[in-house]
Amino acid sequence: MAGTPIRLVVGLGNPGPAYAQTRHNAGFSFVEELARRAGAEFRREPRHQGQLGRVVVSGQDLWLLKPLTYMNLSGASVQSVAGFYRIAPETVLVAHDELDFPPGVVRLKEGGGAGGHNGLRDIIARLGESFWRFRIGIGHPPDRAMVMNYVLGRPSAAEAELIGAAVAAAADALPVLLDAGAQKAMHRLHSRAAPQ
Repeated sequence: MAGTPIRLVVGLGNPGPAYAQTRHNAGFSFVEELARRAGAEFRREPRHQGQLGRVVVSGQDLWLLKPLTYMNLSGASVQSVAGFYRIAPETVLVAHDELDFPPGVVRLKEGGGAGGHNGLRDIIARLGESFWRFRIGIGHPPDRAMVMNYVLGRPSAAEAELIGAAVAAAADALPVLLDAGAQKAMHRLHSRAAPQ
């Protein structure tokens, strides 16, 4: 099975120490994990309103991006990098927090709507829906009115461990996606034992 071409991996989050360990920054955690594994560093790129890194995974050069626009305007940074490097939307992978999955669960998806996620909504408005997503579960509060405080809050130690495991599983699945394609990467992720 042919691999899936990816050129840009975007992690969604909010910049600054106040947000560093919050649930909403699961996407930042993912690209930071990729950089850590590759021994790469991010550099601030004002022209792209973000931090960029470069890694090689399975022989493929990948740009890593952390938008510094705050979550709701993430699309501006993604559009800038994709336009500058002539990266097609279908070769973009966006990692983000997902309220619909419990902590510890991660899913790979191609295309689709925003599902109420403002960062995705802004990217879709600028690039369309055809990009890939790693959906990193963070769980959800009992009341929809609590969502804002929940996503901007810090998970418990147990939840943080589960989210970290999901981030690691997604990082492990990326080479599979690049080498063997989406079906095998999805099987690897989606057949993981349910987190406890």
